[in-house]
Amino acid sequence: MADHEDSTPSHVESMVEKISEKIHSHDSSSSDSDNEKSSPSAFKAKVYRIFGREKPVHKVLGGGKPADVVLWRNKKVSAGVLGGATAVWVLFELLEYHLLTLVCHCMILALAIFFLWSNATTFINKAPPQIPEVHIPEDPVLEFASALRFEINRGFALLRDITSGKDLKKFLSVIAGLWVVSIVGGWVNFLTLFYIIFVLLHTVPVLYEKYEDPVDSFAEKAMVEIKKQYAVVDAKVLSKIPRGPLKDKKMA
Repeated sequence: MADHEDSTPSHVESMVEKISEKIHSHDSSSSDSDNEKSSPSAFKAKVYRIFGREKPVHKVLGGGKPADVVLWRNKKVSAGVLGGATAVWVLFELLEYHLLTLVCHCMILALAIFFLWSNATTFINKAPPQIPEVHIPEDPVLEFASALRFEINRGFALLRDITSGKDLKKFLSVIAGLWVVSIVGGWVNFLTLFYIIFVLLHTVPVLYEKYEDPVDSFAEKAMVEIKKQYAVVDAKVLSKIPRGPLKDKKMA
């Protein structure tokens, strides 16, 4: 009986130890799984994107039909837009057609066709052409004017910020950009420059979307190198330029 009484507590203790071991093993396995889920390796590393963008290219371009045209979602529409721009450039640049002359000739041709068509229907017993009434709606015009006003005001604010002498880096960037545009403007006229920009807008985004990862990788390396060179120039040249009165007041 004494042996049986001694074996009973030991049996209970062994059962308690087994239960505690299972609980500990379950906690450790769950904590390990939680660590695996929360570990950085489980998440996809953040990839460098040009200009620090976090949205797809389609969203960056505003989405909707304009982005579809630029990214060639509908190849017929995109090809038509690019073909129309090319035809306009050929007319005005290669054939040296003038805008006012072209508009007048097109209106003369259209008015003559509709006038003759309307009078000819009385002789051939057919219905006259249904010429639609065209009215410009007020809301889109006001929205466009409001958006244009906002962009113009933002441009003025940017120019004011640059000329105030607060940001030397931004000032040098704008000066360099204007200098490049002036050089390009000396090579080609405004229409050709506009056409080149239009063609680039219809080719560069779609190519970037197709080869996004290698382009971003190359851009990351280039940005690191540019920052190194800028740090050298800043240490040797820019830091020695006297600061403006606004910066001195702020630091004081």
